[in-house]
Amino acid sequence: MSKQSILGRVTQLAKANINALLDQAEDPQKMLDQLIRDYTSNIAEAEEAVATTIGNLRLLEQDHREDVEAAQEWGGKALAASKKADELRTGGSAADADKFDGLAKVALQRQLQSEKEAKTAEPTIAAQTEVVTGLTDGLAKMKAKLGELTAKRDELVARAKSAQAQNTMMDAVKNINVLDPTSELGRFEDKVRREEARAMGKQELAASSLDAQFEELDGLGDDAEVEARLAALKNR
Repeated sequence: MSKQSILGRVTQLAKANINALLDQAEDPQKMLDQLIRDYTSNIAEAEEAVATTIGNLRLLEQDHREDVEAAQEWGGKALAASKKADELRTGGSAADADKFDGLAKVALQRQLQSEKEAKTAEPTIAAQTEVVTGLTDGLAKMKAKLGELTAKRDELVARAKSAQAQNTMMDAVKNINVLDPTSELGRFEDKVRREEARAMGKQELAASSLDAQFEELDGLGDDAEVEARLAALKNR
């Protein structure tokens, strides 16, 4: 995959709206796990692309620096050969002077060639520098986004565990309510009170029956008294 396509994908992933993605996901945790895997894979590819691009850029910069140094060096040689030619010509050695002027021209040609190579490389170096900057910036954003994804995933997992623990606790509380021992005690107390009430009823019933018997005896005593008094009257 080309560096430009990797840069485009890195930029796109770095701009992803995690919250919007989570809102659309049926299983947010599963989606986050997949995103983390995707980001980790793309970060690895981006790092490889950045390393390769930086390496190529450094080679270009090194070649450019060598061309600039070569141009300076050939310029110095051309100047030295030209001065030597001038000295020889002044001394009457025209043939030798022409030879050194020829050497100066060769040096100037080499200087010109090195300058052209350096100038030709400059736009490529600028373009590669821009790519490296873009990839490095996108890579940093992706790493930050990966950290955000990981934090979201960890938060979601923690919330899920907390919700599960709360549900487990509520189920336990629900079961406790169903088997509430105080409720059993309340029912037992009601049963005892009903038994006590029945015993009280029996006692009242027994008492009323006894009173009736004594009243009957009282009635028999009155009859006997009446008969006794009647007999006394007759005896008079």
